[in-house]
Amino acid sequence: MRALILALSIVGILASITCAKAGLSTIPREPQAATDTATQAAQETEDQMGLTKAKRRQVQRDLTRRGYEAKVSGKFDDSTRAAIAGWQDEHGYPKTGFLDITQHRALSEEGAAAMKTSESDPLDHRRGRGRVHRTRVVGGPFGAIGHAIGGLFRR
Repeated sequence: MRALILALSIVGILASITCAKAGLSTIPREPQAATDTATQAAQETEDQMGLTKAKRRQVQRDLTRRGYEAKVSGKFDDSTRAAIAGWQDEHGYPKTGFLDITQHRALSEEGAAAMKTSESDPLDHRRGRGRVHRTRVVGGPFGAIGHAIGGLFRR
C-alpha cells in the first residue's frame, strides 16, 4: 500500500512540473464591463457630495419610511446599498446603489412628504405623536387610596 502511495505521489509531482513550466498566461483579459465603470463613476459622484453621518442617517430613515430595509447607522452597508438600488429601480434611475445629487433630493422630498403624511394621522395626535407620557405613581396603600379617590373625581 505504501508503495502505491509513493508511486502516485511521484506521478503527481512529475505532472505538476509541466504545469509549472507554462508560466503566466499571455492571453489578454477582456476589459471590465460597462456596469463596473458606471458603478465606479456613481460611487465617485456620491463621494463628492460629501454626505455627513447625519445626512446618511436621514437617507436611511427616508428609505425605511418608503418600505425598504436599511439599518439607520450612518454607514452605507450592503443592506443600505440594496435599498438604494431598489429605490432607484422603482423610480427609473440606473440601479447602481449609489446616490447622485438629483436622486438624493428626490429621496429627501419623498421622505419629507411621508413624514407629513404620518403627522397628519389623527390617531397619531391622540397618542401625543409617539411621545410617552409618564405619570408619577405612588405605591403601597397611599397609592391605592390616591387612585381610588382620583378615579372618583376624574371625568
